Amino acid sequence: MPDYSTVCRRQNSLNVQVHYRASEKGLHLLAESTGIKFLGEGEWKTKKHGAERRRQWRKVHLGVDAQRLQIRAIAVTTNEVGDSPMAADLLGQIPSNEEIASFTGDGAYNTQDVHKACYLQEAIPIIPPRKGAKLRKGVAFAHRNEAVKACRQLGRAIWKRWSGYHRRSLVVTKMNCFKRLGERVMARTFERQVTESLQPKLKLLPLSNALNASSKLIHI
Repeated sequence: MPDYSTVCRRQNSLNVQVHYRASEKGLHLLAESTGIKFLGEGEWKTKKHGAERRRQWRKVHLGVDAQRLQIRAIAVTTNEVGDSPMAADLLGQIPSNEEIASFTGDGAYNTQDVHKACYLQEAIPIIPPRKGAKLRKGVAFAHRNEAVKACRQLGRAIWKRWSGYHRRSLVVTKMNCFKRLGERVMARTFERQVTESLQPKLKLLPLSNALNASSKLIHI
């Protein structure tokens, strides 16, 4: 049985891999992010005595297949990195021979870089425009401009139903399952934090999906 120091050293060299089944009719990628604690005390102490100066987070960015509910893309960053800069990275993790039908995210992904990344991947961006948004020039913003026009003429609620934006709730549910497997990492270096926060969960989540599917068949 290796000691704790040996496990920590080996943890730094583990390769995190995402196991999946490719989408058959075009991948509908749903994006979301959440925070994982790695320094600081628990919630009770924070509420009672206030947050410590050293309290910090790591952000986990997920890309989930809307059809199979499988994690298809994942990245870990510091808490200073926003959601939109990671959209191109999530899209880039999808194999080039697999079609990406759409990319769905909340308003945090409504930036020029995200729309350009979707255009390069030939994916339809399903991202709600800001209130009072104006049309932009360029072919990369064609779908965004259509969303702006639809929100103006029909309202945001109808656009969300028409575009399928409400499917984003699936990635929120998947993120909740991800966090239930642990919301805190104990490693001190960034590389080990990435491995600790991803490797066990990527192994366990497919098993939970299979158990849920089998339980539904039993009830039927």
